[in-house]
Parts: sequence; C-alpha cells; structure tokens
Amino acid sequence: MKALPWILAGVGAGLAVSYAVWNRRRAQAETGWDSVENAADRTFGWGSKTRLSGLGAKVGGKIKEGIGRVSADPELADEGVGDQAVGASKQAVGTVAQAAGETIHDLNR
Repeated sequence: MKALPWILAGVGAGLAVSYAVWNRRRAQAETGWDSVENAADRTFGWGSKTRLSGLGAKVGGKIKEGIGRVSADPELADEGVGDQAVGASKQAVGTVAQAAGETIHDLNR
C-alpha cells in the first residue's frame, strides 16, 4: 500500500501532461492559408512532444547515473550520462521545432 500514492501521482502527472499536449489552443490565422497553419501547428506540436521526450530522457539518465554511482557500477553511470546527452539534444531539437512552428505561423499572417 506504500506504493499506491506514488502510482496515483504518476498516473495523475501523465494525465496532466497528456492534457497539456493534446488540448492546447490552436493557432488562429488572421489571414493566410490553412495548409500552412496546419503545418505550423504540427511542427509546434512535434516540438513539444520532442522536448517532453528529451526531458524524460534527461531525468532517466540522471537517475541511472545516480544508481550507477551509488552501486559503484561505472558502466551504468556512463550510460546515464549518455542518456542525459541524448535528452539534452532532443530538448534542443524540440525547441528549434517549436520556434520554427511559431515563425511559420507569424509569416503566414
């Protein structure tokens, strides 16, 4: 029963993230082509998902690195550092994609 609050917290956090990603406000074009707005929206959404994925990889990598250091397993610690690097690059790519989506939307006005 000690794990139940953590399980419920994890499910709640997952639902909150899903709600935030899938129910965001759509870009409204004052003028412009709908196909371009759809492309901008998809690019922005993909960037959001990629940033979230990168954040998860970074957190997982930090946990893995910490477990590796505590258990004196240098391979696990190194793998955690690698996961953090992958997560950081995913976050950077997601940020660029979000900026591209916003730029496409702004240029379509």
